[in-house]
Amino acid sequence: METKYGFKKMTANEFAIYLANLKIARTILRIQQHHTYIPSYIHFSGGNHFELQKGMQNTHKYSNGWSDIGQHISIFPDGYVVTGRDFEKSPAGIAYNNQNSFCIENIGNFDKNMDDMRPEQRDAIITVTAALCKKIGKKPDTNSIVYHHWYNLSTGIRNNGSGGNKSCPGTAFFGGNKVADCEKHFLPLVEAKLKGKDNKPTSVIVEKYVFVTASSLNIRKGPAVSFGKVTDRSPAIYGSILRVFEEKNGWYKISSSTEHWVFGKYTKDVQRAIVNATALNIRSGAGTKFPKVGSIQKDTETFIFNEKNNWAQISIESKWVSTDYLKKE
Repeated sequence: METKYGFKKMTANEFAIYLANLKIARTILRIQQHHTYIPSYIHFSGGNHFELQKGMQNTHKYSNGWSDIGQHISIFPDGYVVTGRDFEKSPAGIAYNNQNSFCIENIGNFDKNMDDMRPEQRDAIITVTAALCKKIGKKPDTNSIVYHHWYNLSTGIRNNGSGGNKSCPGTAFFGGNKVADCEKHFLPLVEAKLKGKDNKPTSVIVEKYVFVTASSLNIRKGPAVSFGKVTDRSPAIYGSILRVFEEKNGWYKISSSTEHWVFGKYTKDVQRAIVNATALNIRSGAGTKFPKVGSIQKDTETFIFNEKNNWAQISIESKWVSTDYLKKE
């Protein structure tokens, strides 16, 4: 593993091991697939991984005005993975749809008649996606793995590519960028990678979910301020959804395998829910008089932050849906 400019570079298999051992406080529900368009294969020399990643970071920060590089990782033509944005932070990948997401940028232009994806990159994308599904405990489907093409650029509404969409991750990305293409050509490869007994998504019992109300919440080695801060993970940040496995004296254990605790005073409970409508409108307030600002698909997992008059707030932002179309878990 190499490090430069604050980024880490590793093979896909090394990334899978790195990810398995990494502690991530926030709850991740979706894996975004993108392609870069620029830089594309013509810009890759075989040894300039860090320089291209740094260039994208500079563009995102100083041209786009973002806080950091948009993606959590980039996968290069030779199959190497380079880390980017802090995994504890939401990405800047799909407008209005970044909360609880993990963003993968696949280096290259994978529209038809453009870059021909190299086998080593293809294998790395499958390996990394499978490793992420295992980490977040999700089976590969078109709610847990999403393409940028499925969301309208202006509104952020998921319309599955029916209009006003980027081609990203490319019209030739694993057979195409449509939902049916993903289901036919990409998901089976990820599923096959997960078939081994050591690769199946883990299932753990979560007592409840909470979101962080402090700008930065320290994670400690035990349920009291007398315990030291952990050194192998970053503090949880405002708005992050945390899983709670145990409660003790107002403290919450947020790891199923390690003594990692946060003070519950700086969190609020949220409720997990599943969308049971074909497409559920998201509005800017609790009622139909408020404008539509998006939609979410059937079987999408979300969290309820607040309820008012049969409407549920599903984001720290003002995003509301009717509770009639939510199945509370």
